[in-house]
Parts: sequence; structure tokens; C-alpha cells
Amino acid sequence: MLLLASATNAPSPWMIIPFVVMLLAIALMPFLHAPWWEKHYAKLAVGLGLFTAGYYVIFLRDGAHMLEVAHEYISFIALIGSLYIVAGGIHIRVRGESTPLRNTLFLATGALLANFIGTTGASMLMIRPWIRMNKYRVTAFHVVFFIFIVSNAGGALTPIGDPPLFLGFLRGVPFFWSVAHLWPAWAFLLGGLLAVFYLLDRINFARAPEVVRELETGYEKFAVDGQRNFFFIAMILAAVFFPSPWRELLMAGAAAGSWALTPRPVHDSNHFSFHPIKEVAWLFFGIFGTMVPALDYLQIHADQLGISTPVEFYAVTGLLSSCLDNAPTYLTLLAAALGQQALSLKSEADVALFAAEHAATLAAISLGAVFFGAATYIGNGPNFMVKSICEHAKVRTPSFFDYIIRYTFLILAPLLALVAWLFLA
Repeated sequence: MLLLASATNAPSPWMIIPFVVMLLAIALMPFLHAPWWEKHYAKLAVGLGLFTAGYYVIFLRDGAHMLEVAHEYISFIALIGSLYIVAGGIHIRVRGESTPLRNTLFLATGALLANFIGTTGASMLMIRPWIRMNKYRVTAFHVVFFIFIVSNAGGALTPIGDPPLFLGFLRGVPFFWSVAHLWPAWAFLLGGLLAVFYLLDRINFARAPEVVRELETGYEKFAVDGQRNFFFIAMILAAVFFPSPWRELLMAGAAAGSWALTPRPVHDSNHFSFHPIKEVAWLFFGIFGTMVPALDYLQIHADQLGISTPVEFYAVTGLLSSCLDNAPTYLTLLAAALGQQALSLKSEADVALFAAEHAATLAAISLGAVFFGAATYIGNGPNFMVKSICEHAKVRTPSFFDYIIRYTFLILAPLLALVAWLFLA
């Protein structure tokens, strides 16, 4: 768990600049100079991350804090990487038939599945079949709505569904609290997203040439290859409840077992490559490292944020989760909310009491962390992996700003505002 910063080792506000540089590089460089970015993005990410770490170790004398961040990063990569490798050993042969209705049902199934195997597991398992079943007419909005629904909003009902909720569970929030308090907002947002997707996909399907529609709806036998990997997925999910380092070792063992025992033709059918997970690992090294001063600044000045109502907690948690990792953002705002009630994040009894007596505020923080993770490619770990897999499969994906302007602002943001008005105001 990320340590809470104190005023005695507060970083300079200027140290937030490397984080801003990291975000701008991710957003702009693939568009401004793609060849340079492909060659040097790892060097930039590592350089900025180590620069920030060096500042904490040398100037703040707070190496323990950076070791804790390094542990969080390793745990994050262990989960993301193991699920990526294991899911890559499962090949789902779809029936084609990618009509708008079947596509909508597929996304709804992914949203439900995310609550049992996590948004990362559901995304890695379903993104390749999603591409194949729409291969003759797949476009940017197919990728974006998959990220909206399967990689983010779908996993709001259980602690397994998304990392922020799991951290809340470990701190004392009851396991079934999420489904009991969040399902109305979850159902509304998913219903709205699925309805918008269905309308857009109907337009897309109607515009496709007749020969494409026939290919898309042609029959292909449904089958699942590499079924032994479901055991390794179960192994990874069980490992989540183990203490570190056994958690990471079990995940690594599951990944190694999957890689060794999966027949090569299954990987070939999935066009499996380590490139997407390597890209995510390097970029999030930079993100995890450089975001520490920003999070510390927020933690130290949480009482000065001027937020008290559920809508305010929802908005602030959401906006920060869209550009910071949503798990530590969740903890930061939860700590601030507990502090306002003279309660402590370090006490499971206090957290359970807060969940019972201030359910609206906890719901606001939870919904903000999970739902707003879909607002940008870096809002949640699976987002960037889905983008990378799609690009590797030669599927056109929107740029960083195109994603935000065309889809987040025009489609997601109005629905998120309605969630606040209907369920939190």
C-alpha cells in the first residue's frame, strides 16, 4: 500500500513537472514524431521515473517511500502481466455474426465477467475475439466502447472487479458493500453506454457493403482452445488474497505455467506478442515514479481541497483518477473523507463504520475511481493494453486527445454527470 506522506517530507510542487512531462509525452509524441517515440519511449519513462526517485532518496531522505512505490509497481505488473500471458493462451473462436445486437450482448457479458475476473482479466480475454468478430468493419468507436464498458465501468460491483475497490476491501469495506450500494449507478451507466454503442453500431453496420455484412454474419463454429488456462486464471485470482511476496510469486508461476503448457498454435491464432505488455510496463514505470509527488501533495493538502459533499468527492476523485492511477487516488480521497469524521484509514473498524454511516460519500469515491478510469488511456491499466493490442492487430485507434474530445467529452462525460445528479446529489 502506498504510504501516506507527511508535511515533514513534503515534495516541492515543482517536482510535479516530470509527471506532467510524462503525460504530455504519452499524449503528443506518438502524434508529433511516432518513429522517435517508438524508439525512445522506454528511455524517457525510466529517466523521468528515476529522476523523481532520486529526488526522494537524496533530497527528502525518504527512500522507504520509493521502495513502497516500487512494491506497488511490481504488484501491478505481476497482475497485469500474468493475466495478459494467461489470457493470450486462450483462443475463443467466435461465430462471426457481429450484428449490432450481438456486439452489444458481447460487451454486456464482458462487463459482468469483469466483476469475477477483474477488468484486466476480462479485457485480455475478450479483446482479441472482439477484434476478430468485427474484423471487416472494426473502427475506433469499437475500441473505445470496449475500454469504457469492459475495461472500466463493468467492474464496479465487487472488490475483485477493479483495484481501488480491492484496496477498500483490504482496508475494511465489507466484500458485498459494492454490489449493495453501487449497482443502481452501475446499471444506469452501462445501460446508457450500451444504448449509445448499439445506435452507433447500427449506423456502422448499415453503411457497410453487403458483402461485408454477409462476411460478418457468416457462421463459424464457436470453440475455446487452451482451456487449461482457466485454471491459471483462477490461480491468479486466488493469489490476489495472498500476502506479498507470495502473491507475486504465484502470479509469476501461473504465467510461466501457462506459457510452458499452452500449445504454440493457440498463441499463433491469437497473434500473441509480448510487445503490448512491454510497452505498458515501461510507460507505467514512468507514471508510477513521477506521480508520487502529485499524490503526496494531494495527501498533505487534502484538508484544503474544500470538498465535503458526495458530488464533490465524486468529481475530484474522478478527475484525478483519469490522469493518476485510480487505486492510490481512491485511498487519498478516502483518507480525506475519513479524516473529516475523525476516523482513520489505518483502522478497519473505522473504515467499516464509515462505510455504514457515510455510504453516499464512499459510493461517490468508489464510482469516481472506477468510472472515470475510462476517461483517458492512462486512467486504468487495461486501457493502454487494449490500445496496444489493437494497434498491434492493425486496428485504428484514436489518439490521446481524440479519445478525450470525441468520446470522453461527448459521450462519457454527460453520462457521468447524470450519475452524479441521479444517485449522489
